[in-house]
Amino acid sequence: MKIKRILISQPAPTNGSPYTELISKYKIGIDFIPFFRVEPVQVKEFRLQKVNILDHTAIVFSSRTAIDAFFKITEELRITIPETMKYFCVSEAIALYLQKYIVYRKRKIFFGNGSNCSIIDIIGTKHKAESFLLTVTDNIKTDLNKIFTKSKLKHSSAILVNTVPSDLKGINLNSYDMVVFYSPSDVKSLLENFPEFKQDSLLFATYGQTTLKALKAAKLLPTVVAPSPEAPSIARALYIYLDQK
Repeated sequence: MKIKRILISQPAPTNGSPYTELISKYKIGIDFIPFFRVEPVQVKEFRLQKVNILDHTAIVFSSRTAIDAFFKITEELRITIPETMKYFCVSEAIALYLQKYIVYRKRKIFFGNGSNCSIIDIIGTKHKAESFLLTVTDNIKTDLNKIFTKSKLKHSSAILVNTVPSDLKGINLNSYDMVVFYSPSDVKSLLENFPEFKQDSLLFATYGQTTLKALKAAKLLPTVVAPSPEAPSIARALYIYLDQK
């Protein structure tokens, strides 16, 4: 099957696109349409979770949106975060974003390589006695909890960000040969917008194990899967796939 059009469930890149070479070499069209948006929870929703932030000595962040939501909640609840609080972030980019709210001190800010599991590595034995608060979105709460539970780390979680499906009903999926998913929320949005959806000849590409798991749970078949040793990104995985066609 010749690929002519690909739909990527993310906003269009603003500072250069990793897909430029694909478009040029294989003469394909690529559209970027976010399948969902994220919204911070309201104070009322947060209170219902019965989480006491100051019962914890370390905060875990997996997104910039969670950081914004966390400090918004603490401001509205008039909670003063002690200077002794430690922050663990999935990536360096997320860690640096903390500068928007606190004085950046490396002695209490730590970051991984981009995966949830990498947080466990940076915690190691040095910080295992901390009481961790996992700041999560509604769709990855279970994933993070499993990782921390398996590692026998003291923790609780607070949903600070909700994912809300975009309105995709104006999209003609039949005009695309492949759809690329980056998050389980992308799959959820597809099914909510098109409850009678059948895959037929449409191909899917996925990034990340949780996204792949969500696709399979929906009884849909993946054709391109990333990351892998030879394809650390979706762009590279698509390049390899198209090069074999």
